[in-house]
Amino acid sequence: MYKKVSTSIYKAALGVSVAALMITGSMTSALAAWPERPVTLIVPWSAGGGTDATGRMIGSLLEKELGQPFNVVNRTGGSGVVGHSAIATAKPDGYTIGVVTVEIGMMHWAGLTELTGTDYTPIALYNADAAGLLVRADSPWMSAQDLIDAVKADSGAHKGSGTGQGGIWHLALAGMLNSAGISPDAVPWVPSQGAAPGLQELVSEGVDIVTCSIVEAAALIDAGKVKSLAIMNEERVDAYPDVPTLKEAAGIDWSLAAWRGIAGPKGLPDEVTATLTAALEKTWNSAEFQEFMNGRGFGLVWKPGDEFATWMSDSDASLGKVMQAVGMAK
Repeated sequence: MYKKVSTSIYKAALGVSVAALMITGSMTSALAAWPERPVTLIVPWSAGGGTDATGRMIGSLLEKELGQPFNVVNRTGGSGVVGHSAIATAKPDGYTIGVVTVEIGMMHWAGLTELTGTDYTPIALYNADAAGLLVRADSPWMSAQDLIDAVKADSGAHKGSGTGQGGIWHLALAGMLNSAGISPDAVPWVPSQGAAPGLQELVSEGVDIVTCSIVEAAALIDAGKVKSLAIMNEERVDAYPDVPTLKEAAGIDWSLAAWRGIAGPKGLPDEVTATLTAALEKTWNSAEFQEFMNGRGFGLVWKPGDEFATWMSDSDASLGKVMQAVGMAK
């Protein structure tokens, strides 16, 4: 009797153990499954710009790290609203993520959308770049002070571009003019779907000034078609040591930087977020990514999860104050 009971208990316990192992295995399998198919990586700006370039590099390295294609899709329009909305409204299953940019802390101030950084699952901040003041290589302006003097002398005669209406590079120019005691309207803004088309407009003489990161203009600078008069940063950047700060060049104490990070829609599963954050950190620290960023002058910054969320919140607040000061907030 004792043996029969013991055998029964043993079989029952064994059954429970097997079942528990099967459940645990199923849970582990489910958690480890992502990504089991291609992932879409949305870039809210046009091909050829800095966001596109860094997004594509990250996508290719994540593909190697996680074993599934990361397909980059440019969703442009609405001064960044279209692409950012596509990321925020995607199904929160990890198969649609994207590059969110500094504009997410500006668009709602401009009345373009109600989206803010709180509408996303922040994965990590990976980059920040100061604005450059760019003109054609054959421009008569040899310094930022020359440009400021020309704008003062002939308000409305010189056009600017570099992003959509109310975008970060528009704010860069408006803030510079405001700090110089000039109305931001003194340089009419021509909206573009990012820095690349804005720079092409500059080269084709459609506009006279572009504000964007020097990195985004590097190819045209190297080709002798564009020159940078100043950088809107507190100090010169290592990649372009000959470009003076705006304060050095014109005595204007104004700085502004764009930033980029990876995020998913709000409500992304914790296990997907953890997997993606770990993979992205490994990618960010890789020699290939570091060489790519340093070689092109992109600023390297790493802030995961909650730190990135705080960064977005702080950026939103400070940009709102500046936009209100220059009359760009609604």
